[in-house]
Formats: sequence, C-alpha cells, structure tokens
Amino acid sequence: MIRRKAARCAGRAAAKFIRRLWKEWRMTIFFLVFVVIPVKSSLADWNWVPTGSMNPTILEGDLVYVDKLAYGPRFPLTRYRLAKWCDPQRGDIVICLSPADGTRLVKRIVGRPGDTIEMRNNVLILNREPVTYGKIDPQWIESLPRKRREISVFAAENLDGAIHPVMSIPSVRAMRDFGPVVAPEGKYFVMGDNRDISQDSRFFGFVEGKSILGQVKGVIGSINITD
Repeated sequence: MIRRKAARCAGRAAAKFIRRLWKEWRMTIFFLVFVVIPVKSSLADWNWVPTGSMNPTILEGDLVYVDKLAYGPRFPLTRYRLAKWCDPQRGDIVICLSPADGTRLVKRIVGRPGDTIEMRNNVLILNREPVTYGKIDPQWIESLPRKRREISVFAAENLDGAIHPVMSIPSVRAMRDFGPVVAPEGKYFVMGDNRDISQDSRFFGFVEGKSILGQVKGVIGSINITD
C-alpha cells in the first residue's frame, strides 16, 4: 500500500513537472520545429568546414552560408525538389552528400552531365581542352598559414569564367593524373580547390544532382583551427 501510494505521488509529480516544462518551452519547441528546421532544411543554412580540402578559398574553421534555394526549393527534411530554377554550373561551390558514405562535403563543381573530365599532372582537362591557368592574386592566399604557403604551389583556374584559386602540395603523394571519364546524365564531378589533399570525385565518383543540397555563397565567420 505504501509503495503504491508513493508511486502515485511520484507519477503526479512527474506529470506536473512535464506540464510545467511544456508550458514554459512550448513556444520555443514550436519555433524550432516549424521555423528553424524548415528554414535550415530548404531555404538557407550554415555549415562549419572542418578540413582544408577547399584551401585557399575556404579555410578550416570557416562558417559558410549556404543558399538552399539556389537551384530550386526542396520539401523540408527531404531531397525532393519542388521546382528547379537552374542546374549547378562549373565553378559553383556546393554542399553535397558523398556517394561513398553520405558525409556532407564542401566541393566545387568541375564537370556537368555529359562532360569528359581528366587530369594530367594536376592540369584539369574538360571536353579534351585543358583549362586555362594564370597568376594568382596574392590576396587569395594571405589568410593561409605561412608554413603552408611556403610548401604549396598556387594558380588561378578559369572554369567558364569562374576564376578561382587552386593549390597543390608537391611534397604530398596525390592523384595528379585521372581519367578521362564522362559524367552521366544527372550527375556531377566535384573537386576541392586544394587538389592534392581533397577526397572528391576522383575517389568516390560522381555526385547525383539530388545530393547537391545548396550553393555556398560566402564565409560568414571563422574560427582559426589551422596549423
């Protein structure tokens, strides 16, 4: 009898506590469920970048802003696209899911469906034509640690007018020759700007269009975690 009475008291206390919590936090819960999660899922998002595969464009510890409406709206919490404004273009920096393990990645679109992609001695060749390279603007690399600048080679790569920095590290064993391969319909070839340390389509293959979650529009914050 005493145990049953204690159990009933404990149950009433727990129910009262839950009701109080619900009363105090329900607006916050509604805001998270019906505003924050849908917005981050289908409109705009931000992602921390943990690796240096996009150096020197994006550094480790950068917080990037992702436009999830860049290519068309999606139904919240799914990869189902409600409409499509346009397709990803060569040179776009995107958030995509790795076909190997579903990891969220930051990479650059290099090849579109139907493109023939290959590399020879770290020179990108698209549709049998070498991509053009030029001298890099020093401002593009000034945020890199000095030791990393000293061991790296930099160039300005031109992808259909999207001029951006790329780098290589000659002392690193890397895949500098690749292909040729042809991008199937609906699939894209992605690479990191730091070509010698990037795990990208050279290793895990093409990325499906539906696995491209949005376009990176810029860096909105940074925590210095570089060496």
